[in-house]
Amino acid sequence: MSPQHESPAPPSAPGGREDLRADCANCFGLCCVALPFARSADFAVDKAAGQACSHLRSDFRCGIHERLRDRGYPGCTVFDCFGAGQKVSQVTFGGTDWRRAPETARAMFEVFPVMRQLHELLRYVAEALGLAAARPVHRELRRALARIDGLTRGSAEEVTALDVNALRGEVNPLLLRASELVRARVPGRGKDHRGADLIGAKLSGAGLRGASLRGALLVAADLSGADLRDADLIGADLRDADLGGADLTGVLFLTQAQLDAARGDAATVLPPGLSRPAHW
Repeated sequence: MSPQHESPAPPSAPGGREDLRADCANCFGLCCVALPFARSADFAVDKAAGQACSHLRSDFRCGIHERLRDRGYPGCTVFDCFGAGQKVSQVTFGGTDWRRAPETARAMFEVFPVMRQLHELLRYVAEALGLAAARPVHRELRRALARIDGLTRGSAEEVTALDVNALRGEVNPLLLRASELVRARVPGRGKDHRGADLIGAKLSGAGLRGASLRGALLVAADLSGADLRDADLIGADLRDADLGGADLTGVLFLTQAQLDAARGDAATVLPPGLSRPAHW
């Protein structure tokens, strides 16, 4: 994975939490080492977990950052650690990198993917706390935020030992309730496409305002001109989906990585806090 993103940084982070946005300058290139990838349309070669990408430079920067897509690494351009990289590098390991202290490498690489999941949860909870309509669950969300934030500050051993799936199971009902409270204000009843297989679906101009598309497979779907206002897109797979001219105003739980994986154009209406990908 590339420690530098192809898209410019979004103008603001959910809930003002800048620590939930990748700060590659303060990371030891962990996404380029800790995570595995397989030769495919997303990656030009195979790489095992714990093996440094051949393009990772000595300063932990990507040597082909400006040419990732051309060189066969589009998967790197759509990855987001949600700030987990700098948390592991600067907090968990106190600024000591795995090259200077190779004895830390294994633990550092093991904790990174767990930390990324924790930071992803923090990102969603922070966004939910910014939703006025979700006020009835704000107290529980604040408790969840404090708890998860505390877990991210544990030792490498403590973080690695966490059952993130169980934690996600506790937090997800709060996020779902927040989503329902927001979407309940949308006129009419939003469509329920939760977890639906919509790969390649022809949804051009579709009225999906307030719809639940949680975890939906929208790979290569035609969503051009679709009304996606206030739709819930948490975990939706938007790889190669056409969002040209689509209206994403008020969309819930959409990440920059999801946008970067999709296709769009100058007419695509984006929500605040997200940037138009450079390749659109």
